[in-house]
Amino acid sequence: MISVESLKVEFGVKPLFDKASFAINERDRIALVGKNGAGKSTLLKILCGEQKPTAGTVAIPAATTIGYLPQVMRLQDDTTVRAEARKAFAGRITLKRKIDDMQQQLADRTDYDSEEYARLVERFTQEHERYLMMGAEGYEAEIERTLTGLGFARADLDRSTSEFSGGWRMRIELAKILLQQPDLLLLDEPTNHLDIESIQWLEQFLAASSSAVVLVSHDRAFINNVTNRTLEISCGRIVDYKVRYDEYVRLRAERREQQLRAYENQQREIAEMKDFIERFRYKATKAVQVQSRIKQLAKIVPIEIDEVDNSRMHLKFPPCLRSGDYPVICDEVRKDYGEHNVFHNVNLTIKRGEKVAFVGKNGEGKSTLVKCIMGEIPFEGRLQIGHQVQIGYFAQNQAQLLDGEITVYDTIDRVATGDIRLRINDILGAFMFGGEASDKKVKVLSGGERSRLAMIQLLLQPVNLLILDEPTNHLDMPSKDVLKEAIKAFDGTAIIVSHDREFLDGLVSKVYEFGGGEVREHIGGIYDFLRNRQIESLSQLGLSQQGSPSAAADNAAPAPAEPTAGRLSYEERKEWQRRLRKVEKTVKDCEAAIEKMEQRLAELDNLLSTPEGAADMKLVGEYAEVKKRLDAEVERWEDASLQLEEIQQENS
Repeated sequence: MISVESLKVEFGVKPLFDKASFAINERDRIALVGKNGAGKSTLLKILCGEQKPTAGTVAIPAATTIGYLPQVMRLQDDTTVRAEARKAFAGRITLKRKIDDMQQQLADRTDYDSEEYARLVERFTQEHERYLMMGAEGYEAEIERTLTGLGFARADLDRSTSEFSGGWRMRIELAKILLQQPDLLLLDEPTNHLDIESIQWLEQFLAASSSAVVLVSHDRAFINNVTNRTLEISCGRIVDYKVRYDEYVRLRAERREQQLRAYENQQREIAEMKDFIERFRYKATKAVQVQSRIKQLAKIVPIEIDEVDNSRMHLKFPPCLRSGDYPVICDEVRKDYGEHNVFHNVNLTIKRGEKVAFVGKNGEGKSTLVKCIMGEIPFEGRLQIGHQVQIGYFAQNQAQLLDGEITVYDTIDRVATGDIRLRINDILGAFMFGGEASDKKVKVLSGGERSRLAMIQLLLQPVNLLILDEPTNHLDMPSKDVLKEAIKAFDGTAIIVSHDREFLDGLVSKVYEFGGGEVREHIGGIYDFLRNRQIESLSQLGLSQQGSPSAAADNAAPAPAEPTAGRLSYEERKEWQRRLRKVEKTVKDCEAAIEKMEQRLAELDNLLSTPEGAADMKLVGEYAEVKKRLDAEVERWEDASLQLEEIQQENS
């Protein structure tokens, strides 16, 4: 589908990468990996045409469509969530207007035998067939399914985009790109602003999509679940592995070991030849053998060994004071913004030395509770911070708060005090900012480099309670592994707000789930929580096909549970079931009517595609009438489906 030949990109003396050649085929699922600053985002920009390479060619067929999600983009604030997502179907909406205009012309004109009328019929038929192939008018349902899958509630769809944070607006842009169904999806860190449930939905969506995918992500579980091929950018080269990430890591290690063994054998063979030549160079009886060895030596092609990027940040949290036994105690904590309740009746106790995770959908209060613990916002209830607790806080947007106009060195020099100022270069070197890198301005750093710089600021004073809000956003996998090991070895207590399952695995011993205004405690690791959460959800749903992949893909979010006897009385439950059956019947009747009318429209399309049929005004009139009734029935079905969901959610 797309062919890249001898690609070269230079930003300075040393090329970012050189002689890069690879192809992207239909339905490829490619993970683009490499350290921060290796050129992953640059390569995506080149593939989508936003940036030109220094040399080489990128061959893209004219009809190929590309959807690109960058790490940072400019967003509009002048419309609603639904209207913004609807822009993905601008071509389909324009085509619908064109078809309606031609249909009106067919109804108004009477020159049925003219060539112009015949051409109009032919154009109408072609465009209408293309419109049906594009999915006709089912895009409103697609919009709702995609937006709810990415975490939006139905009530959010008619709110202005200006009411949402940057992370939520990035979800809108992701939804628009997915709805366009391009031939190639280029996704740069798509999981940075998604919660665990939305990431799992995106995994299912991409698995079912017919688009080819090239993605950059530092979420190892996401990459493994989505991709089947890995392109590595390392030390200026691009190496293609036809396997998913975990297998790539193993193969890369095996490949280098094989190269090392082959290189050692070759060097031994070369040394033996040179030794033979030197020993018998001047012996006439060995002249033939010496010349033979010289020729063999000249023909040897040196074996190259893949360079390995051994740069690695060294992270160790400094020793800290011993805090009280319970650094954080929440007793009936509640937070409201006006009439909106973020959470209520929060009761939790975090013991000294515990590593706990805050998880849940965005907007459910994770960062809000962190701000309450930090004392940044008022709240109701009692929140007690333990004796001698010193808090170190890494905010979700910490990297964006850095001053872009000063250098890396000056960034640390401004906050360093005492003896630490004498060791700034050593600290920067440990975080891979050694040498000339310390003189770079912050504004030219990649997202991962900025995150590393922000992490240094956290280490400049000893703390015994770490609060990390999405610390792994933009960090590459080796850096994430180092951070994870450092937190494991940390003597104090840690609260980690994260959606990165692989990062949390083996790190936390307790999970606090935020949702529906409540905070629920789950003992165990992140995968224990996910397994228990899934079992609970399915038992509430009462689904018979619990393991059905199609069921998981068709449902953007789990359906609410039927109210249990403990919550409703017998009479209330009977009334709830009666209303549920009534609306379910309406939905079923609507679907049957829609199917019947769509079949009739298909028959009329076939009839109208002939000259005789196109001249039959009764058929044209019937087509318009059936189309009108179909639109009304679809609207009735949407209303009934919404009502059904509301009934299902009652007391769930």
